[in-house]
Amino acid sequence: MSTETSTTDRLISESVFGGKIYIDGEWVAGSGGAIESIAPATGESIASVGVAGPDDVARAAASAAKAQRDWAATPHPERAAVLRRAAQLWEQHADEIMGWNIREVGAIPPLAGFALHVTAAECYEASALPSAPLGSILSSEEPRLSLAQQIPVGVVAVISPFNVPLILGIRAVAPALALGNAVLLKPDPRTVITGGVSMVRIFEEAGLPAGLLQLVPGGADVGEALVADPNVRVIAFTGSTRAGRIVGELAGRHLKRAHLELGGNSAFVIREDADVDQAVNLATWGAFLHQGQICMTVGRHIVHESLFDEYVSKLSAKADSMVVGDPAAGQVHLGPVIDETQRDRIHSMVQDAVAQGATLAAGGTYEELFYRPTVLANPPRDAAAYCDEVFGPVASVVPYATDDEAVELAAATDYGLALGIVSRDTMAALAMAQRIPTGIVHINDQTVNDEANSPFGGVGASGTGSRHGGAQANIDAFTETRWITLRREPGQYPL
Repeated sequence: MSTETSTTDRLISESVFGGKIYIDGEWVAGSGGAIESIAPATGESIASVGVAGPDDVARAAASAAKAQRDWAATPHPERAAVLRRAAQLWEQHADEIMGWNIREVGAIPPLAGFALHVTAAECYEASALPSAPLGSILSSEEPRLSLAQQIPVGVVAVISPFNVPLILGIRAVAPALALGNAVLLKPDPRTVITGGVSMVRIFEEAGLPAGLLQLVPGGADVGEALVADPNVRVIAFTGSTRAGRIVGELAGRHLKRAHLELGGNSAFVIREDADVDQAVNLATWGAFLHQGQICMTVGRHIVHESLFDEYVSKLSAKADSMVVGDPAAGQVHLGPVIDETQRDRIHSMVQDAVAQGATLAAGGTYEELFYRPTVLANPPRDAAAYCDEVFGPVASVVPYATDDEAVELAAATDYGLALGIVSRDTMAALAMAQRIPTGIVHINDQTVNDEANSPFGGVGASGTGSRHGGAQANIDAFTETRWITLRREPGQYPL
């Protein structure tokens, strides 16, 4: 798919956004100038995008705070209608936005299609939030009515990454707007069109009033300005654990809430009773989808020793059979990684693991930004490719002998995002999962799953828990709790 084949009613046109950011309902030049959006598969520029600076953030935050007050007072059916229209527009313009996603992000069409599906679903789910119960009646020892009310926080900063920019942006943008907040959106500068321009245009067309969703792409200085701005009350950050620690520390200094969805190194446990072919099918998707550039990617494959050799052989054969290439030019299994820096980091980790004694069973090579799906058999447990987040198409496979050893291996990490276990005995698998601290568990499935109505988040170095997905998690994330009491007559006090 390609934006060149879009019809005249296309949503995204560089003649509108080219080289600009979006503040208070207008496309304007950013103080950071403009950069080219580069297709990682070809190295070609596909559009010019604007870059914001700290001054732009201050201006956007001030106007967002003003617009938010009227939006919070808007009747809930009107807010819900905007979210429903946005969901319909994602579906209506799916082919066009998928084209940008494939070219700008390097996503293969099945992933780009899944991202559009989840993005629309997030808006449909969010459309129910304006009419959700936003408070409760409390017991009181005094003769009064005591209430707890959930009110909008005001302005929310959403900082999203390059890898799946639609899902990882909309899951905060949609519920924050639905609950009466304004949003400042900072997508990764490498994926501004998919992760920023498309959202702004969708909500413009859906009838969202000006000032409620503003686009301020930029670097670390823009992120710091967002966190520090006095009009911003909550920060929803998705990205690396390293960057998340910086955001969390800065937010704490300014006494703000930061919802952090960070890195992962998910374990995939294959029990002795598992079917190897089924497990390899799951592992192929979980380890290599989107070139491994997903926080939930299966990094550590922990396989019972009786199945280890067969599993490595079949997973390696599958990896060797996969087609790597430009997803905009034809059917492929893997597209490019995002840039040379990421490619070189992946390759260095693979080479170091081999130098430390791992067996390179498949892959370990690249051409330009196309990295082959790679299988490392029995790497040292302290090799970075095994114990750290690779964010590339690398599967590290290790054997275990007992359930206790599998639990020890799976839990031996600072990360705690997702866990997959394959077994014919689902209750035994669940008992094993209860001993491994993660935010997400999938029995007889791989770790890359996402549904708009389900809570999503990790523990430990993977983040601050489930802050996305499901009505209650979203209400908790994007509202403040206010205590209200009402008395028929003024109270009497002894002083």
